[in-house]
Parts: sequence; structure tokens; C-alpha cells
Amino acid sequence: MIKDKIKQRVESRIHSDGLIETGINGVQLFRVSDAMRCAPAVYEPTVVAIVSGTKEAILDGQRFKYDSDQYLCCCMSMPVEAGTPEASAENPLLGVYISLDTKVMTELAIEMESANGAIRPPKAGSLPQGLALAKWDTDFSEALLRLLELGDSPIDTAILGESRLRELYYAVLKGEAGSSARRAFGVGNEIARAIDYLSSNLGESITIDDMASQVGMSRAVFHRKFKQATTMSPIQFVKSMRLNNAAMKIAGGKNVNEAAMEVGYVSSSQFSREFKRMYGQSPKQWSHAG
Repeated sequence: MIKDKIKQRVESRIHSDGLIETGINGVQLFRVSDAMRCAPAVYEPTVVAIVSGTKEAILDGQRFKYDSDQYLCCCMSMPVEAGTPEASAENPLLGVYISLDTKVMTELAIEMESANGAIRPPKAGSLPQGLALAKWDTDFSEALLRLLELGDSPIDTAILGESRLRELYYAVLKGEAGSSARRAFGVGNEIARAIDYLSSNLGESITIDDMASQVGMSRAVFHRKFKQATTMSPIQFVKSMRLNNAAMKIAGGKNVNEAAMEVGYVSSSQFSREFKRMYGQSPKQWSHAG
């Protein structure tokens, strides 16, 4: 079975906890054998394929639990809580991270939209979420195996890596997460572009009007489409992105005031107040816990 072959390849190449590079740009293998509660994180555009164990992500209170039956496709930067509450030494979490290259995904999505017979999402339909789970179909499984097989040869990896990665991206765009991915990377990707603008300017005092004008929408239309795509209002989303990034920086040892300034807070008291409301601990308590 294809999935068993993929698992064997991952197991044979990663023997201790952490992340390792495969030699293909943006493709990493990971292993976790400690249970970790869900903690603030920011998912970048990525596909996470689990070959053993279970992983969790929480977006705005909605829990996404996934294993080797479904892969996770995150189409735009999203503030989540992520963890591995069921990982153990006896049953470690094993999987593959695949970063989604915006340029290649956009090219493919637009090619699919313009190809004859392409399935076009209805114009008036609601936007899919930026986070989606999709079944491992045959196309995805075969493309992932072909991608990981390259690890046996540095020459094959150098010459075929990009084309095999493109094949995997195409499988994602055709699969169950395809409507989310095509919406994020193809024509009509205004919300994904607005989030990209926010992520690139997190330390600035960006307003909702700034984000809406970046993609040529009125505030009201932007607010409605944004909530359809992310489940959060733009204001909620901006606050979550800032606080999650700050929480990660503080957990990594950064000074609380520096972390607050780096994510766009001018007032440290406002930062502390909002941080405590979000996580139930003050930033100082958080830094000691981390």
C-alpha cells in the first residue's frame, strides 16, 4: 500500500525528535514523541501530512484533529493553537511538512481555472476557510511518495525536486482542499493577499481600512468575505496574529516589551491586558511557563 511505503520512508530517515530537511526546498520530515498541549502558533501556507500519530490545531475555538486519514492544508497565514496531545515515545507523531510556494500555487491555480472543463467555484458561493482537511486520495498519495523517493539520490533531488513538488501541489489543488486552495491562490484571492500584507507589516499600525483598500474592497464587503474565509472578523484576526506571534517570541526568550513592539503594540499595558484576556496568563507568567 502506498501509505505504508511513505511511512517506511519517513521512519527510515528520521530517528530522533525534531525537523529534518529532505533536500527539496520547503519539504521537511518531523518527529515528536512528547505530548504537547495546544499552544499559540501561526501556520504559514503549508500542507501537513501525518503518517503516524495524531496532531491538533484549534482555529477560533474550532478543533481540527487529523492523522494519516486526512492531511491538513493551510492556504493562508492563520493564527491557531497547535499541539500533539497524544504523542508518546511508544507512538511518536511522524509526518511531512510541505511549504506552499505562493508563485507556483498561483500559476497552477490560474492554469486550472483557464483550462477547458475546469471546475469553477460559483461566484456567489461562500468562501472556504483558510484551513481545510482533505482525504489522502490516490493522486496525493502517489505524488507524495514520488516526492519522498527523491531523497535517495541528491542528483535526482536537484533535477526533479521542483517538478515533483509541482505535481504534489497539483494533487492538492484537485483534492478535497482544492476549493480552498484555488480560492486562496487563484483569481479572487483578495483575502489571502490581505493576510499576506498584514503578515508582512505586523509591526506597523495597520487598520482594517488599510487591508480593505489593499485589495480594492469596501470595508463592509471586506469584513463579510474575510469572516467567511477565516471564521474571524478582521479585528479578531489581526489581534490573534499579533498576540500569537508575541506569545511565540516570549516563549522563545524574548523580552515582553520588545515582543509587544515587534508585533505592533505601542502601549505595553494594552498588550498585557489583551494578552491575559486571550491566554489567561500575563505575558510575564507566560514567559516563566515557557
